[in-house]
Amino acid sequence: MIAARFAVAVHILLLLAAAVGRAPITSSRLAASLHTNPVVVRRITGRLARAGLIHIRRGPGGAGLACPSGAITLAMVWAAMNEGEARPLVKLHAGGDGIETRRAQAVLAETFAAAEGDFRRALERITLADLACRMKEAA
Repeated sequence: MIAARFAVAVHILLLLAAAVGRAPITSSRLAASLHTNPVVVRRITGRLARAGLIHIRRGPGGAGLACPSGAITLAMVWAAMNEGEARPLVKLHAGGDGIETRRAQAVLAETFAAAEGDFRRALERITLADLACRMKEAA
């Protein structure tokens, strides 16, 4: 669920980045573009707003970026979507109590933690502006 929220959040931010300098985009318009329910969009934009990444005008006002797209990293978006949730990306299986299971879990915990660290560092290097530029190149 977290990864899905993250993907939708990045998509929303890309749509808002493309609309900079134009009128704010409503949750209904974002939802139509994403083929999802406006309630889903409002929940995600609420998290993005609490993180200071977007501003929202209630009612028919819509949303817009709160800072330049080059200042928004994917790590910031990941953190916004995971506020208050300190869950690992990959959860260990909680089965068995033998010595082999404990050894396997210790090795897996170390491996998964290293992979998650790599993932987070990669997100820190990618900005919303980077993705917007890649979208323009793909067009």
